[in-house]
Amino acid sequence: MQGKEVVVFVGPSLEAETAKNILDAEYRPPASRGDIFKAVREGAKIIGLIDGVFFQACSIAHREILYALEKGVKVIGASSMGALRASELDLYGMEGVGEIYELYRKGELVSDDEVALIFEPESFKPLSEPLVNIRYNLGMAEERGIINKEAKEKILSIAKSLYYPERDYERILSLAEVEVEKEVLERLKKFLREGKRDLKREDAIEALKRIKEIWWVPK
Repeated sequence: MQGKEVVVFVGPSLEAETAKNILDAEYRPPASRGDIFKAVREGAKIIGLIDGVFFQACSIAHREILYALEKGVKVIGASSMGALRASELDLYGMEGVGEIYELYRKGELVSDDEVALIFEPESFKPLSEPLVNIRYNLGMAEERGIINKEAKEKILSIAKSLYYPERDYERILSLAEVEVEKEVLERLKKFLREGKRDLKREDAIEALKRIKEIWWVPK
């Protein structure tokens, strides 16, 4: 049986209901080794790679994406594993979308660890906060004068020192209490409650809009 011509691998970066409201596609769980080969064999014409497994199982191999591109399949990457792979393979025709892709492409991010998180296996609800979001929101807080550079660096260092499943704002700010003034942390907590952004989610939405734009171009 032929699969849909537009296949998107997504999970914790964007909830399924929102994704389906943006783009009519076949949505599959975070990609692992072999999943892109399978999508191509089933007739995919466009593949959106947003989420993929990192450490739980074998992750998507570069040769799978190169195989898809060689077969004329358009591959869009963003947000998480997709952003990382796009930064590595855009030279060969994979298209990267979004801020996180750009950060990897420029070399400002280099590690898989920046986008890794754990999630509930049935609902894909995130259970930890990706470092890239933490880094971005601390940067915004510094720009707005909520924290200074020294406090930002201390808090970011604490976040980086934690294993990725253990990263969440409550734990990080609790650990920061011995190094950062209470008043500063209170201001930061208020900012995070009211103004923090989810960069991975925003990039996932942008990727779906890009796929829709490509798919509805008259063929």
